[in-house]
Amino acid sequence: MKTQLEVLKAFLSDTDNLKSKKEQIKTTLAKIRELFYEADNILTDCLIRDEYRSDGFCSSFSSQELIFKYQIGQKLKNINSQMEKMERILKRYLKPQYPSIQGDTQKILTRFTSQDFDPSEIIGLESDMENIKGWIFSKNEALHRVGIVGMGGLGKTTIAQKIFSDREVVSQFERTIWVSVSQDFSEERIMRGMLEQLGQYGTGSDQGQMLRKLHLELEGKTCLIVMDDVWTINIDWWNRFCSGLLKLKGRSSCILITTRNEVVAVNMGVDSSRIHRPKVLNKDESWSLFSLFAFSANKGICPNSQIEKVGRIIVEKCQGLPLAIKTIGGLLASKVNSFSEWRKVSEEFHELTRGKDNSEIRAQQLIHWWVGEGFIQDKDTKTATEQGFEYLSELVSRCLVDVVQRRGYDGRVYSCKMHDLVRDMTIKVSEDEAFCSFDGKGKQKLTADSRWLGFTSDVDTKSLNKNLKLRAMLLMSGNPVFFNKSNVVLRSLRVLDCSHGKLDTTQGENLMDLICSLKRLACLNLSGVVGLKEVPYSIKKLCNLQLLILTGCNNLVKLHQSITNLKRLVILDLGSCGHEYLPREVERLSYLQELSGLRLVNNAQSCRLHDLEALVQLRVLRINVNNESEITEEERKVLSQLKKLKVFSIDAEDCKDEKIFKMLDQLTPPPNLEELYLRRYRHKIMPKWINPEKLSSLQYLCIENGDLASIRMRPETKDDAYCTWNLEGLCLRSCQTWRKTGRTWSRKCPNYITLRSVAVSI
Repeated sequence: MKTQLEVLKAFLSDTDNLKSKKEQIKTTLAKIRELFYEADNILTDCLIRDEYRSDGFCSSFSSQELIFKYQIGQKLKNINSQMEKMERILKRYLKPQYPSIQGDTQKILTRFTSQDFDPSEIIGLESDMENIKGWIFSKNEALHRVGIVGMGGLGKTTIAQKIFSDREVVSQFERTIWVSVSQDFSEERIMRGMLEQLGQYGTGSDQGQMLRKLHLELEGKTCLIVMDDVWTINIDWWNRFCSGLLKLKGRSSCILITTRNEVVAVNMGVDSSRIHRPKVLNKDESWSLFSLFAFSANKGICPNSQIEKVGRIIVEKCQGLPLAIKTIGGLLASKVNSFSEWRKVSEEFHELTRGKDNSEIRAQQLIHWWVGEGFIQDKDTKTATEQGFEYLSELVSRCLVDVVQRRGYDGRVYSCKMHDLVRDMTIKVSEDEAFCSFDGKGKQKLTADSRWLGFTSDVDTKSLNKNLKLRAMLLMSGNPVFFNKSNVVLRSLRVLDCSHGKLDTTQGENLMDLICSLKRLACLNLSGVVGLKEVPYSIKKLCNLQLLILTGCNNLVKLHQSITNLKRLVILDLGSCGHEYLPREVERLSYLQELSGLRLVNNAQSCRLHDLEALVQLRVLRINVNNESEITEEERKVLSQLKKLKVFSIDAEDCKDEKIFKMLDQLTPPPNLEELYLRRYRHKIMPKWINPEKLSSLQYLCIENGDLASIRMRPETKDDAYCTWNLEGLCLRSCQTWRKTGRTWSRKCPNYITLRSVAVSI
């Protein structure tokens, strides 16, 4: 079944292509989607059972196990049969289809030439044009590569069209070629389109022959080539193609690339200094562009003040996006004499955008949802979380997500949000894919087929009983709800996020009762839940739990020993919690990659530093020490055994006991550490191992709310030349001693420290 499941994944990845070919395929795709989720449930149950078998979860020959095997066998037989049937149906629609070599030439040409461009549409883009033309006209290289990067609707293609038709630009080149690349990229189609624009028809399908013919046609000639709407590119083919344009002497050709993804432009050879990023239009520019389309019959002049007043409200909702402005302007052009129609559109626009407070969302929380639902798995040397940040960066580079805050030294996204129009698109896709449903006002509604739910006070908990497909539920902030195990059945739930829910003690206990019945739950976020006082014994029932986030649970007092039974746990976050200690036997969590909020206390029942030695997958470790902490001589080298540890944080909790600083001073650090955080460290001198000799791989150092008199970190060796510390970033925040002495920071560092990014908040 797992093999068949991989095949179906490939089918589903081509969903959009299939829908465009045959409307009737939607029914088949819906059935496949249901099979996919059902199969995923079965695989999860089998994996859990296999994982815990060695712990006496059940005997291979017990009646319970035999029943389980029989039931699973019947389900597998049924699913495999249906999968084979669906595969046969879909194979008819997945045959590659290319335009016939002897086909309609005009139809092919339409795809590869600039169409329907009106120079009067260029409003607010004059300075953009001048910048790009300046790059194109420079004579410093044989082949200029220029990029226009931005989200859909910003006018990238419009700017490129203006450049392509500009008389001054055209006069500089002997050949001009326009290529619309889009998502269904094919080297063959691109080259055939180029050759046909150069007057070469019937060129066959041999790519090597077409490339040679292109080079021959362009040899010794200056050319302007526009590659419009590039999503991806075959770099090897691209480099071979460009090599034929580099043989000019004293003259220059130019390639202009438009794309939503900056990485694509860079990979195609565009220097970052030659990338233009269009901005949204201001109010006056937006109104001017809107007027051209809405009042085209009246030469762009609004007929009366009433229409103008309503029209300006509508334009404001477009938020400066040229494509949205032109679209709504064209829609209203035929209704220019009907004020009631304009007012109706304005009211509909208001309803669509009302309540769309596209709130800022923490990147880490978003990535935890992805991991919990199984969208991302560990791959090669990268953890699922690390890959999640890369995927988020890709969404940002494609302008599908807006960054609110990012880390200075490496650009990692801290928080983000969606543009309203992207959210509209996402809602449409989510409804098509049966993830969730929304009403006309943009509020989510719960249906029997919903798989994701943002739970608010408007949702009746009893209605959850009618939904057995829900995979992710997010308790929206500020909406206390009463969960009760007896009236809620969420057997397919993978992600439950109740972060910052205003739950009292009773509600917290009811919530824990519900949680412990969720056998497939993979991600549980209870951060900031004030009513949570204890993680009970029953937590061990969450056999599939992989992420447990309890940060900020100030009233949390006790973690039961059974928490160490969660064998599949990957992330355990106890940061800023009120718990006294983490129980012993944490070494049983052999998959653990991130552990935060580990209190090193002198207690026989608590986890000690030497317990971490077996956690060879650990990437992130955040520890807390105080006046009662103890690190024995045997434990000093434990950290050096954690070869994969990249992030290490010490929170000294304002303790001032000299013996604590001596213990920290004697630690042997992880060998491959990349990020180090030192917080509330009330000592004038940092631990001696914080130096370029011991931490040669360190990229980022953060010192926060400490009493350090100096940040000078001397290497132990006498020869500084062999201990250069190439830090990417240094952050100094709330350093009290520096503030009192009036010390100022200078970017000039010791000769063994080089910095790319410095952030200081004294």
